[in-house]
Amino acid sequence: MLRRILILATLILVGTIAYLNHASKGQIGPLLLSGSTMGTTYHLKVIVPPESQLKAEEISKQVSASLDKIDRLMSTYKEDSEVSRFNALPTNQWLAISEPTYHVINAALRYSAMSDGAFDITVGKLVNLWGFGPTINVNAIPDAKNIDQLRRKIGYTKLQIHSEPMEILKESDAIYIDLSAIAKGYAVDAVASVLEQNALQNYMIEIGGEIRTSGHKQTGQPWWIGIESPVTDQRSVQKVLHLQQSAMATSGDYRNYFEHNGQRFSHTIDPRTGYPITHTLASVTVLAETCMDADALATLLTVLGPESGMKFAEQHNLAVFMIIKTSDGFKEKSSSAFTPFLKQ
Repeated sequence: MLRRILILATLILVGTIAYLNHASKGQIGPLLLSGSTMGTTYHLKVIVPPESQLKAEEISKQVSASLDKIDRLMSTYKEDSEVSRFNALPTNQWLAISEPTYHVINAALRYSAMSDGAFDITVGKLVNLWGFGPTINVNAIPDAKNIDQLRRKIGYTKLQIHSEPMEILKESDAIYIDLSAIAKGYAVDAVASVLEQNALQNYMIEIGGEIRTSGHKQTGQPWWIGIESPVTDQRSVQKVLHLQQSAMATSGDYRNYFEHNGQRFSHTIDPRTGYPITHTLASVTVLAETCMDADALATLLTVLGPESGMKFAEQHNLAVFMIIKTSDGFKEKSSSAFTPFLKQ
């Protein structure tokens, strides 16, 4: 799933740690941190108050430790992660899991139930059948019979979870969970907790295109975040938002697709059908209190499409901005809860 957002916050991120000193204001900051995690990159901009005794190295160490922990728990590329160990288990065998993994899987199942399966973390083998993954590797369109047989064997209702003790179980050997549509958002929230525990209240966090902001920039202005236009031949901004205490995630297939015999196939699989989506929704942006929620909802709405997705957004009072493909180009559509975030 493609998550590409242009960040219009006058950031120049060069190197892992950089200080910009504002001696005239008696402040240290903003502090810029960047690195790699979960198969993608992260960037932070943190306003450090002058009275703070925190060192850049200590903040960086805490942030890295938090991200490394999540990666060790939820990665499908680490054989010893909790997710990988669960995927390797036979059916009907409980696996004890940590609180972070429980929290993310429980939230994913909640969104699956809310959307009647439009969001589903158990479709890993179906995605692999299509040749989708970190890179697209499609040699041929899967046989319809194989797609249908696998689709019937997977699904969130075949995944059980307990809270006391925290553990999970699968009822089908076809269940292969993949948290990529929700874990990056959770990681953003975890970094926000690290910063707030250190009394750092003004920041912008971005991991793989998922964003969370708090407070304001060095100048006292709100964070300005841009939503990328869904055109394939250039990078441009469709909409600029004011974000002061919000999380944001954008999902779209306008750069992530493949063509076979003249037919275009999206990288996004609808778990309910087993096939790539075919509707006209090019991009959807979701604003929420937590980035985990925004992350999952962006995928969910991408699967639902423009009509059903906007109906879902209004029913649940979600702040949603859509860019929809038309014969004449693109049109914008937003939910009523989205209006207050538009840049004036």
